[in-house]
Amino acid sequence: MFWFIALSIAVLAALLISVPLLRAAKAGPSGFSNDAEVYRDQLSEVDRDAQSGLIDAGEARQARAEIARRLIAVSEGQGREKTAAVGRPATLVVALLFCLILPIGAALVYTRLGSPDEPDQPLAERMTSARPDINILIAKTEEHLAANPTDGRGWELLAPIYMRQMRADDAANAYRNAIKYLGPNAQLYGALGETLTAAAQGQVTKDARAAFDQALTLDGGDARSRFYVALADAQQGALDKALAEFNALAKDSPKDAPWQGVLQAQIERINAAKNENANSPGNPDAADIAAASQLNDEDRVQMIRTMVETLDERLKTDPKNFEGWMRLIRSYTVLGEPDKAQDALKRGLVAFPADSDNGKAILALAKQLGLSTEGVTE
Repeated sequence: MFWFIALSIAVLAALLISVPLLRAAKAGPSGFSNDAEVYRDQLSEVDRDAQSGLIDAGEARQARAEIARRLIAVSEGQGREKTAAVGRPATLVVALLFCLILPIGAALVYTRLGSPDEPDQPLAERMTSARPDINILIAKTEEHLAANPTDGRGWELLAPIYMRQMRADDAANAYRNAIKYLGPNAQLYGALGETLTAAAQGQVTKDARAAFDQALTLDGGDARSRFYVALADAQQGALDKALAEFNALAKDSPKDAPWQGVLQAQIERINAAKNENANSPGNPDAADIAAASQLNDEDRVQMIRTMVETLDERLKTDPKNFEGWMRLIRSYTVLGEPDKAQDALKRGLVAFPADSDNGKAILALAKQLGLSTEGVTE
């Protein structure tokens, strides 16, 4: 039955392809030969009329030229008809190739290389196969968890598989269920935070930070959570705090720990940012702080406003000052000037695009301060 259906479909497909080749109209009795004889007779008549003086020599030449043109056209048509007639056998050969040889050849190749006797394998059977693929494993686990939703170990097993499949939201939900049914666990909280961070393209979100804090509450030495907490502080602009945390983690970790290289890269990046911003405008020195302590509230606010405005002006000529933008956005918000804070946010994202590490930190600060991030990256 299989072979009958397969060959029938193959022949039908070949016929459909061959139809245009077989559409040439049958050649009926041609009028080309009769037309040529008529034109030759007309040439003879022109010659007789010229000899008898019925037409002059000029008219005779014109008549001969016109009749000769028509005779040539008729002769060319006869040539095309002969060419088409000669091509029809070749067309039939090509059609025969499509209709018979190709289907038969395909069947012979399939019998040699294919598996015509292999039985159908429905999903239920594939799921019980000794070597199921990853999608089958996921389906089996989901089926099990649908029937046993309180199986925390099952959720714990499924979560990292979801992550390998780039299904971060499903992975986060699986980790939450694992925590729910297995109880608080530093490793699970750390994995949850890492998943949420991956889903946010590397930005440590509020929920991710909460998960890392929970992990550290259960295990203060959890290296993964310590790293991401330090990263969150760096993204919020707290560079000194982040640097201290990264250095402490590097010191507490084994020298051959696989994350030492990542730690050193973060330490170098923060040190570079601090050196770049060492002389950034708007940083009050000891004298400024002493002077401010002697002022009344109104004068102190005015002093701060002057420093912020000075910082703003300096950033117009030195826009690559990341720490300066973070301080300017925060300062305008504290001063109760949200419009200026919003403008500083937009200008800061021009200097540091939203998809860069510094840009993500600026956006995170804006969200923390309650500023709108709609349209600021356009």
